Order: sequence, then structure tokens, then C-alpha cells
Amino acid sequence: MSTTERRAEDAVDLILTQWARERPDLDCTPMGVIGRISQLQREVFLAQRATFARYGLDAPSFDVLAALRRAGAPYQLTPTALMRTALVTSGAITQRLDRLEEKGLITRERSEADGRAVVVTLTDAGRAALDAALPDHLETERRLLAGLSDADRDQLADLLRRLLVALGRTPQNP
Repeated sequence: MSTTERRAEDAVDLILTQWARERPDLDCTPMGVIGRISQLQREVFLAQRATFARYGLDAPSFDVLAALRRAGAPYQLTPTALMRTALVTSGAITQRLDRLEEKGLITRERSEADGRAVVVTLTDAGRAALDAALPDHLETERRLLAGLSDADRDQLADLLRRLLVALGRTPQNP
């Protein structure tokens, strides 16, 4: 960057400048990353909430429907598998499943293979709801990332993956 060019600043830059002035003895650079992740999380939440609302869904409902759809035909998973995918407690997944079942988007039945187990199945209405919302959801995500080039998005995805793996977040350890 030349001396005539200045990078765009955000609210986190102001916070870092203030801390550097008030506590020059502390390295506050982690706030630059974590603060921006927190702000982005809020932006993503608000954008997704608006998108999902257009389809009568919310983010937790979308997550469950998407997990079932990704499972492939016959679009079934156990509540435990859904709990692992959604990274929530059994009580939270039960509430989500109750709401989705009331809307007719899923069914819960005893497993034919193991009568003690419950299987959650995506209904035709649930599949239609997910398939209708998914393109809009992806467009929302594209819009959120529009300020980055393809190379920047790839680099950011790689960096975030490395951070999650370093924190122990792998498919075997969600």
C-alpha cells in the first residue's frame, strides 16, 4: 500500500486505537480478529433471519431441514445425529423437532430396524420448504461476501478452517 492509499477502517480499528492509547502495555491484536468475527456474526444472523422469515422458517429450523435433505433419500436421521449436526443439546433439538412436526415439515417414527430408536424424516412439504429457501439463502451468503474476491473468500475459508481445526472442531468432534 502506498503512502497515498489508506485502507478502509472499521469500528474495531477505533477500539484498537483507543486501547493502544490507554493500555500500551497490552497486546490487543486478538480483539481485531474476535471483534470482527463477532460483528460479522451479527450481520450474518440478521441477514439469514430475514431470508428464512420469507419462507416461514428460522435458522434452527433451516438447519434441521438442511441436515435431513443433505442426508439423501430417504431423508432420515436420528435425533442424536441431528443434535451433533446442529451442535445443540437434546432439549434444544427436541423443541426444534416439535415445531417442525407441528408444521408438517418432518415426522418422527420408531425405527423399523431398532424399535427403541426414533427416526426423523423430512416430509414432502419439508423438502419443498427447504428447496425453496436454499437458493435465496445462498444468494444472501453471496451478498454478504460480495466485498471479497474469489481468492479472498478462499483464503478466508482456509484460515477459518485452520482456526476451527486448531480449536478441535472436526467432523468427529463437533
